Amino acid sequence: MEIIISNNSSTPIYEQITTQIKSMIMNGELKTGDSIPSMRALAKSLHVSVITVQRAYGDLQRAGFIEMTVGRGSYVTAQNIDRIKEENFQQIQELFAKAVAIGKVSDIKIEQLIKTLLRCYEEEQNE
Repeated sequence: MEIIISNNSSTPIYEQITTQIKSMIMNGELKTGDSIPSMRALAKSLHVSVITVQRAYGDLQRAGFIEMTVGRGSYVTAQNIDRIKEENFQQIQELFAKAVAIGKVSDIKIEQLIKTLLRCYEEEQNE
């Protein structure tokens, strides 16, 4: 499991870890029952605090992506990937609706909104 963190990013390190592990689960790179590194091992390999990894793992557990068991480690839980994708898409639609509303009030053309979305998408892929 390879996680890449950026100290130059405005996204906190624990969120970078959380996002990357979620992505690995969602795209099937990590499957139900797969173990993930211990908090100490991941913290050591990333050169970050155990508390940072603990926060990321806690967020993943609360969201239902992993299960942490004392003495056994942390594992990927069974997921309904379609349900998770649908929930994520619903959040995206809500954010788009807000952006469109702000754009209309500010007299920003749809073409400019689309260009901005594409630029943001490309920037995110390059991080």
